[in-house]
Amino acid sequence: MSNKSERERQKQIQEKCQTILAQLLREEDNKYCVDCDAKGPRWASWNLGVFLCIRCAGIHRNLGVHITKVKSVNLDTWTPEQIGILQEMGNSRARAVYEANLPDNFRRPQTDSSLEAFIRAKYEHKRYIAKEWVPPSMPKPAFNIEEKKKKRTKPKGLGNIEIP
Repeated sequence: MSNKSERERQKQIQEKCQTILAQLLREEDNKYCVDCDAKGPRWASWNLGVFLCIRCAGIHRNLGVHITKVKSVNLDTWTPEQIGILQEMGNSRARAVYEANLPDNFRRPQTDSSLEAFIRAKYEHKRYIAKEWVPPSMPKPAFNIEEKKKKRTKPKGLGNIEIP
């Protein structure tokens, strides 16, 4: 029985994660790859909190998991903590952090080799990072399935009284 209930719980978590990911991808800055501006990113570096196109996702994977942890938006499973990082950062804030010191005349690279060099400079060498930025210590999960269950099992007749 607990095996079935655990599978159901995991299914609920994944459905909620997919819903939030879809909402995040509808935000204007997340509609484009954070690194090359390609339209319709379907990948994410969850530890950096950014959305990527497939080409940039491949480059990120080459950097190693000590720098960036890449997942498919649709094909992989997600945790509430990973979604929380994406909610907290997103492409707009990530650009403000990781591209704070880009030269004024900077143009995004288009060739594979120049794009990889830019991505390495940006995340591996932190060449353009905002000096004052401090990464958050422990991100909050995007949601908690248990909280949702508590609300469902609230006894009738208590109105708006919250149950601790």
